[in-house]
Amino acid sequence: MKQQIEELILQAVETLKAEGILDLEITPHITIERTRDAQHGDFASNLALMLAKPARANPRQLAEKIIAALPQHEAIMKVELAGPGFINFFINPNSQYQIIKQIHAEGREFGLSNIGAGKKVQVEFVSANPTGPLHVGHGRGAAYGSVVADLLKAVGFDVHREYYVNDAGRQMDIQWLSRRLCA
Repeated sequence: MKQQIEELILQAVETLKAEGILDLEITPHITIERTRDAQHGDFASNLALMLAKPARANPRQLAEKIIAALPQHEAIMKVELAGPGFINFFINPNSQYQIIKQIHAEGREFGLSNIGAGKKVQVEFVSANPTGPLHVGHGRGAAYGSVVADLLKAVGFDVHREYYVNDAGRQMDIQWLSRRLCA
């Protein structure tokens, strides 16, 4: 929902730029946060407060203009101006069921993105030490590594998995030497 609200605000800012009401050369970073109090809506943005100085405008008046330029969206029940220039969004209670429909429609494709497209990443799994006892932590590390690799792959990264067998190094030399001397 945050992403949808961010897109709506961005459209409103672009509309205000096109109409000459907002004179900014850069696209602002839009912050959407959950409100602490349900009376203030479900989400809030302080964009008008952030843009007031560069736009040389009163934050409340700027917030009013942003609210007026917001496109309609079925998930947004209402939008209110609060305090010095906060924009509060109230979500339509029925919209929460839309996500369930979306999950059902998209199936295994739900939540996938291409944020990592074209980027390579290597996930290294830490192996168990062959000279010591195995414990739950070794399995947990393998599971975490696998999950991280799967999540990165789901968002478009080209994932290379490495599972190193920890059988090299000084401890193996010492173990080999001690076995040889004992024999």
